[in-house]
Amino acid sequence: MGMLRLAARIMGRISTFRSYQFVLLLAAALAVVAFYYFGSEKQNFSSTTKRIKQTQASHNSNRNDADLSVDTRLSHPAGSEEQAGQERDAGVQSDGFRTGDQHYHALMMFTKVDKSRSLQDKFRVAMLSMVKHSDFLEGEVLVLHFVSDQASQELGERMLGEFLLDATFKYEVLFHDVVALTQKLFPIVEAMQKHFSAGSGAYYSDAIFFLSVAMHHIMPESLTRIVQLDLDLKYRTNIRDLFREFDRFTPGAVIGITREMQPVYRHTFWQYRKENPQTRVGEPPPEGLPGFNSGVMLLDLGAMRASSLYNQLLKPSNVAKLADQYRFRGHLGDQDFFTMIGMEHPELFYSLACGWNRQLCTWWRDHGYGDVFQMYYRCDGPVYIYHGNCNSPIPDD
Repeated sequence: MGMLRLAARIMGRISTFRSYQFVLLLAAALAVVAFYYFGSEKQNFSSTTKRIKQTQASHNSNRNDADLSVDTRLSHPAGSEEQAGQERDAGVQSDGFRTGDQHYHALMMFTKVDKSRSLQDKFRVAMLSMVKHSDFLEGEVLVLHFVSDQASQELGERMLGEFLLDATFKYEVLFHDVVALTQKLFPIVEAMQKHFSAGSGAYYSDAIFFLSVAMHHIMPESLTRIVQLDLDLKYRTNIRDLFREFDRFTPGAVIGITREMQPVYRHTFWQYRKENPQTRVGEPPPEGLPGFNSGVMLLDLGAMRASSLYNQLLKPSNVAKLADQYRFRGHLGDQDFFTMIGMEHPELFYSLACGWNRQLCTWWRDHGYGDVFQMYYRCDGPVYIYHGNCNSPIPDD
């Protein structure tokens, strides 16, 4: 009877509220419940990674040997103070990466993939071969960065749910908004675009394709090393071994990169070569300077930030000076910039073995350079990564 009287008193008090007050109280109560119920996982998994895991779960529904124990957490960059506090409680650094683990960062451009079946097929080959050969130690995490538009990100999340299904290593996935990054990049690289872009509206004319040039300015300072990779790659070895090349950088080097394996720059530097017939510029290896290919790059962001020489070369006046000096007009974005400054300052670059970016394109062999082509194309030694540039077929394993 006491409980009945208490309930009657409560109902009586509620009846004295105006209807909208009752609605407000009910909404507040539901909000609290929603916060504790739906927000309970926020510290452990991002919404992106949960979607990837859901995709993996659907793939696993018919697999008896499924193993979802692999850590697929995604750490977002710090946002609001509230979010930062929650991440600190969860053991996440201010730059979004979890403490206690050694992180290996790899970045890929992932724009307009939703509109291209060809890019989707290349991404499949790249990711499945990377997962197949990758092997990391306990406490090591491969962080996969994708610069993407919204539609491509949604597709990428679904594809990664499948491709990472058999990963035996810890990994995290980060998507970066291409529009936001372009806005940060444009003031830095605007002046060089006219020297190294195909023209208005062309693929490489977008500022985002100079990301590697100025990544040290827009990524968190705590991020000191990152590998940038094209999508049209096929991995034949553990990608962890690629990161070990950072430790072989020569003094003063800020970027690790492989030489160009076609006479691209023999052609691009034609006027300079005509005016300087004894130059090594554009000549084939081992004595010549054939230029670089940006399909696989090791960016020592810490060294790039610390190098006064490198940052001086980013200034518009110095870019224009070198472009005029070498009579240079390119169309391949960051690759052209690195090639040009490498002619003047080769000490800024560590030469990766050709096997780390074994380019397969033979376009220039059939367009005027057949007599010298093999001197550029030859690559002795083991192949670690195939690069199917200019839509070249990649050999089967």
